[in-house]
Amino acid sequence: MARKTATMEAGPGAPAERVPGLDRLPAGPALFVGRRAELAALRAAAGRPAEGRSPVLVVAGRPGSGRTALAVRFAVTVAPGYPDGVLFARLSAPDGGRVPPARAARRLLEQLGADTAGVPLPGAVEDGRDEPACVALREALAGRRVLLLLDDVRDAGQLWPLLADEPGCLVLATTAGPLTGIEDIDPVILGGLDRSAAGELLGDLVGGTRIGCDPVGGADLAEACASRPAALRLMAGWLRGSPELAVTDAAQELVRAVAEADARETARETARGGARGDVRGGAPAGTNAGPGGGDGQRGSPGAAGTAGVAGGPEKGGGAKPQKQPKGAKPGQPGQAAQSSQAAQPRSDGVERQGRAGGAGGAGGPGEAEGADRGRRAERKRGEGRSGPAAGPTAGPAAGPAASGPVAGPAAPADPARDPAAWVKPGPEPAEPVPVPDNDPLIGAFTLTYATLPAAQARMLRALTLAPAQCADPRTASALVGCPAPEAAVTLAALAERELLTEEPPAADGTARYRVPGRLYPRLVRLREQEDRPAETELARARLLERLVRLTESARALLDPAGGSGPDPLPGPLRLTSAAHARQWLLGERDLLLGAVADAIGQGDLDGSAGRLVTALLRALPLTGAAAPADLHQLHELVLTVAERHGRPRRASAALLNLGDLQAAAGGWEQAAGHYRAALEHARAADDEALCARALEGAAGCHRALGDAVRAADWYGRALGVRQSMGDQAAEARLLARVAEAHTAQRRFEEAEREYRASLSVLRRLGDEQGREAVGAALAELRERLVAGW
Repeated sequence: MARKTATMEAGPGAPAERVPGLDRLPAGPALFVGRRAELAALRAAAGRPAEGRSPVLVVAGRPGSGRTALAVRFAVTVAPGYPDGVLFARLSAPDGGRVPPARAARRLLEQLGADTAGVPLPGAVEDGRDEPACVALREALAGRRVLLLLDDVRDAGQLWPLLADEPGCLVLATTAGPLTGIEDIDPVILGGLDRSAAGELLGDLVGGTRIGCDPVGGADLAEACASRPAALRLMAGWLRGSPELAVTDAAQELVRAVAEADARETARETARGGARGDVRGGAPAGTNAGPGGGDGQRGSPGAAGTAGVAGGPEKGGGAKPQKQPKGAKPGQPGQAAQSSQAAQPRSDGVERQGRAGGAGGAGGPGEAEGADRGRRAERKRGEGRSGPAAGPTAGPAAGPAASGPVAGPAAPADPARDPAAWVKPGPEPAEPVPVPDNDPLIGAFTLTYATLPAAQARMLRALTLAPAQCADPRTASALVGCPAPEAAVTLAALAERELLTEEPPAADGTARYRVPGRLYPRLVRLREQEDRPAETELARARLLERLVRLTESARALLDPAGGSGPDPLPGPLRLTSAAHARQWLLGERDLLLGAVADAIGQGDLDGSAGRLVTALLRALPLTGAAAPADLHQLHELVLTVAERHGRPRRASAALLNLGDLQAAAGGWEQAAGHYRAALEHARAADDEALCARALEGAAGCHRALGDAVRAADWYGRALGVRQSMGDQAAEARLLARVAEAHTAQRRFEEAEREYRASLSVLRRLGDEQGREAVGAALAELRERLVAGW
């Protein structure tokens, strides 16, 4: 099969393959066509000088428009100009979950090779530009030439803390909605492919002869797909699996599937009755309607407050960048005018969608209802069938219930040098952009899914249970209960049909795949309809147990003296050496943490989830690269389970560990809070040892904060508990700590008395080393007193 790609000029400097970090980027489609105008617009934007900050490029497009593929293609081309490396982070999960910027910053720091051990743990400040990990990232980027590709950004509140103050860096972001609040950017808006590129893509994927013999059918199919790459690829895969079907029939089948989906959606709206108007009341009237009426998630709470943002020319193949007004706020009169003119009819029957910064000035519920009725009437007349080819991208609406970022106060005199002036996020994150049922992408998926063998369909549904919806043969085989080689074949077959996207392989070369976010909600719905709840719970339990065994076997390889591992896994699943175990743990760390968090969040598999937490707490430190933030997250999960099941002793131990991590990172106030909470749980469990640890930990925090009075009080309380327990070694240590606190308060007589008491206990224990240390402290105190201190 021919493989044609867009031609671009080579960038300056070293060959792209020598730039570190390119292997982190998603693999992208093997076949890439068109998008020459968009690539040229990105090159032009990247070449504009920036003062005081890194340039920001934005690629916007609705799900299935190929925004990530375009961004990866552009990043590979310009990578030689950024010799310090390419960093990649995905800022949302397929289920629409929003990745906090602090977590993304820590992962980017690790990719950069920076030491994250000294980065303060979460909780010190609100997650934002002042969050320690974000500050550390910007400091690490100073003086470097780095390309940051941030995929699937939900809102400006995610992006702005990660923007470097270094003009030599370049930030490339993809998004489904307008990043309202980021100034001086020219977003490249993706619509459908132009007619020539769409035909070329179909010809190369289906077979040039088959498409060439029926050019009218090929054009009809491209139009039915709104010329969007994802829908075209799905339909091409469907045609490859149905060699007897004519291309014209494929177009008709897709139109039928979209129409049926539209009818089902209309029936659901009718069943809701009057609730539909309430749900959609905030939707702008200018939202675009595609084939079958793809105007957002009508009648769904998740669709409230979303607006089409832009569309590119469908025929010419270019995307004309539209500059966002500097300092513009959602709801201003200028943007209201833009919203009211969002959909302008063109002579070729394609709607051009303008960017809508918010719902200010948009029609109320009555106007939204009227717009929906008008679009439905257009669909019945067969008009507007190429609507989605204009590429509308839903984004957050502004107004009283807006969840997107809003512009802030006026900028200072020199906005180019003050990041707070050129990025002004709002307080609430944006909602994820849904793919409506009547979108041609969902129609193409419906046709493709119906032709899948039962085993492949079951695997595809089960992958929605995988952590971060990402899986390799080890985890996929556990989800469906089949051998790993069989799972590998099934995964490859699903990827061949464009139902999975290929991820960068694991460190040991194992292939990895991911459920596309554009298909995830529909697959979840199918899983809930076709799989029994008991089967779903069993699949999740098998996955957790598989991860527990893999983690424990990795720990056994890294620390043979720490005890034997589990029974050997089958050959295709086995970790073969300590180096292999370390690579696997570090490569799968995010997925392992996600699996634990998902299981504990659902609360029905706490036993398996608890074993996985324990295994990770034992194994991750053995890698030598365990991030304190990851250990912090694990202990928080332990605390959640302990409190859920009423286990105060375990909850106290988890809080003590959290306090120790915060204290080691210098977060003394946060640590003190954990120690006090641990004390309450320890008292409920009537555990004197845990009480003493909590008291001593809190005393140490007060000492570090310079509060000698409270430090002496908490040390004294811990001393009383240790004395009642008969722990003489701890008694001697705490007597010395009390003496130090008294010395800081200039209570010298009390301090000398406590030092002498500590020496007496150490003498009884025969601890010569301890006696020397306390004796030296006492001698220093006496010397200072003699000197008149």
